[in-house]
Amino acid sequence: MLLVLLADTHLPRGGRRLAPASLAQLERAELVLHAGDFTRMTALDELRQLAHVEAVHGNVDDAELQALLPERLVVEVEATRIGMVHDAGPRDGRADRLVREFPGCAAVVYGHTHMPEVTRHRGVWILNPGSPTERRRSPHRSVISLEVAGDELRPRLVVLDS
Repeated sequence: MLLVLLADTHLPRGGRRLAPASLAQLERAELVLHAGDFTRMTALDELRQLAHVEAVHGNVDDAELQALLPERLVVEVEATRIGMVHDAGPRDGRADRLVREFPGCAAVVYGHTHMPEVTRHRGVWILNPGSPTERRRSPHRSVISLEVAGDELRPRLVVLDS
């Protein structure tokens, strides 16, 4: 199963929309996991037109999203559990904290930093897709493509620009 991981889309903002490279990834997805900071409900609605979406709310999401979406979520995909949270806290100890807070998960997806991460810690994938719209301190806008086959995960950072 092909998943696309997103976070920090911060839409709508002026005339900004998801770039064609982002849309190309999303159109292939069987499931989208969004780690928060859509900003407005319309952004979630637009994603839902492309694929099934599971999501958590972020710190800048409007009241409607905060009421609709949980702060933390565990999604089961095939034989795999994937934890999700927007703000994973300070960098120091983050990986240990995420593994501890999401027991039994093969991966934990977080956002907030806009800095992509694809690492393994104590056998658990720690994944931050960065942002497809606001790179901030990251060198690129990005998402993560995640192939799930049974209990095997194959994450790949997808750089959307150079």
